[in-house]
Parts: sequence; C-alpha cells; structure tokens
Amino acid sequence: MKPDEDCARGLAQLEGFLLWNAELERARRQARRFTDRLPWLTTAQREDVERVFIAERVAASRESFTHIRDRADELREEYSGRYVRLRARCVAVSTGAAGVAICVGTALMLSLR
Repeated sequence: MKPDEDCARGLAQLEGFLLWNAELERARRQARRFTDRLPWLTTAQREDVERVFIAERVAASRESFTHIRDRADELREEYSGRYVRLRARCVAVSTGAAGVAICVGTALMLSLR
C-alpha cells in the first residue's frame, strides 16, 4: 500500500471518528434538553430517559449513515460505469475521426498527384 493511500485512509478514519463523536455529543445534548423539559423526573428517571433517548438517537443515526453510505456506493458504481462507457465512446469517436482524417488526407494527396 502506498504511503499516500495510508494517509488518505487514516484521515478518512479520523474524520469518521470525529463525525461519530460529534453525533454522540449532539444526541447527549438533545437528551439533556428533552429531560430539562420534564422537571418532575427523579435523578434516576432522568438518567434512564436520557440513556434511552441517546440509544434511540444513535440507532437512528447509524441507520441513516448506513443508508447514505450504501447510496454513495451505488452512485459511485453507477457513475464509474458511465465514465467507462463515455471514455470508450470518446476513444472510438476520436479513433474514427482520425481514421477519416487520414483517409481524406490520403485521398486529397492522391488526387493532387
């Protein structure tokens, strides 16, 4: 594996780690805001509600991120296939155009003799 690839992979992992931790912190803040609106809860109840809220939020986030990742993979495959076909067409058209230009040039040269 090339050092550049290692660096890119490491940066991607670091980015994922930071994004996931930010998501966890966001879930914790939302849980606290939610329980702050329920002043009658005991401390133990508040902690239980926050724990359940965070678990639900984390599960929803994981599902959402997984869906986004899967869709990105699908699009990457789709566009990679389109790129390969487009490149093949461009090469074919360029080759054909060069062939026609050579034929026309040859015909002109022969007609001028």
